[in-house]
Amino acid sequence: MNESRRLLQHFLAALAYRTQKAVRDAPDGFGEFSAGSFVRTPHELLWHMSGVIGFARTKLHGGAFAPPRLPTFADEVTRFHELLAALHADFADASLEAQISDDQFLQGPLADVMTHVGQLALLRRLAGSPVPSEDFIEATIDSSNVSERQAPPAAPDDWWRPDQPPPPPGAPARRMTGTNRIQ
Repeated sequence: MNESRRLLQHFLAALAYRTQKAVRDAPDGFGEFSAGSFVRTPHELLWHMSGVIGFARTKLHGGAFAPPRLPTFADEVTRFHELLAALHADFADASLEAQISDDQFLQGPLADVMTHVGQLALLRRLAGSPVPSEDFIEATIDSSNVSERQAPPAAPDDWWRPDQPPPPPGAPARRMTGTNRIQ
């Protein structure tokens, strides 16, 4: 396998890790949380993300992919990881000739799905259950693991509190005082 495909596989593992971070310990009913009119629910986002990964696979296999909506959010999460596993295997199969370049896989469907993972995390905050921050550079991402079973954060931010906003970029680490106020 060439270095480009190995990197795409690692990106898929990063997608799996970040998706699980965004949905892990989500409150009951999160899948149907509505942020407003014409905003996808988390369930709808996962359904769309599965469609995008399935579409990426058509660039290796041909055909079309239009997944039906599954009955539960948990079902959508499982299908998404199954599709990640299938695309991961496709990237390792030298006999498959892609209709697009590896760069196009990254800039198109894979970047699109990563954007939607960020939307899931934002919806968690809007739903009153923010996702703890961490240093993703230190994350334990295993390129061979695109499953729902992902490692816990290796470098969680010790200043993070669910009732506090994130700091601006480049701000020094915040400390919590005994009165639970940021200094």
